Amino acid sequence: MRILVVGAGATGGYFGARLAQAGRDVTFLVRERRFQQLQQNGLVLKTPGGTEVIHPQLAQTGKLTGQFDLIILTVKSFGLDQAIEDIAPAVGPETLIMPILNGMRHIDTLRARFGDKVIGGLCKINATLGEHGEVVQMTPLHILYYGALDGHNDARLQRVDETLNIAQFDTVFADNIISELWEKWLLLSTLGAVCCIARGNTQKVLRSQGGEALLQGIFTEVLSVLGADGYQERPAVTAKIYETLNNPQVAMTSSMYRDLTQGYEIEADQVIGDLLVRGARSGVVTPLLNAVYVNLQVYLQNRSA
Repeated sequence: MRILVVGAGATGGYFGARLAQAGRDVTFLVRERRFQQLQQNGLVLKTPGGTEVIHPQLAQTGKLTGQFDLIILTVKSFGLDQAIEDIAPAVGPETLIMPILNGMRHIDTLRARFGDKVIGGLCKINATLGEHGEVVQMTPLHILYYGALDGHNDARLQRVDETLNIAQFDTVFADNIISELWEKWLLLSTLGAVCCIARGNTQKVLRSQGGEALLQGIFTEVLSVLGADGYQERPAVTAKIYETLNNPQVAMTSSMYRDLTQGYEIEADQVIGDLLVRGARSGVVTPLLNAVYVNLQVYLQNRSA
């Protein structure tokens, strides 16, 4: 398969590099600044196992040629609209589009433009970009999930699985990717909300008076919104998510919190704001999430001032 990875940040850079190392036909679609950086330095991976450098195929936005079989979208959610226009020339009759974005709103946006070409995707990885554009994998965790949104993994999806599951990362060919997406949102939105409003990691929150109550309250609000909006809860899974978050021995942070502390743009609307929209639509009261969202909006106003 001819694969286009849109973005070469922590997520796209890591999984795209591993696919390229496995001999897959991978091209990274990047903007000019990242293009120049990758041309000069290569794509640098710093992992628990050491440092690796690859020199991948690159394309700049606006200069794509030909169509691709699989497009893996790894941009931040606030860059989705532009990414849709960027990839349009690369979409052919048989192209499949796998977004690896936070939240769920992007699914509707992409399907409105590309219909059943859109499949489900998500990843679990603790990674960030270093000061010089290197991809830093902080723990050995590296899982890519994918599957048809309607649960019917046909021959096209089988081909995707055959292409992806030979790389140096773990894969899950899911027959219920929608549930996986809801549950990823439950984890990341709770984690992001708690860390951002408290301005610290979960360990510090849980060691604070009222910290566990804050975590439990936000988790409960998110789960209530998701359930009202269509998530069919898998109690064993949601219990495990809460157990993971409510562990004072582990200091967890979210990518949104890390972006916030560095003064970057954040996915406030997609990760938290969309929960408020869905909650209001279903009559779910979410005072804690509202407080978090106000906090994030003030940050964004200060950032743009």
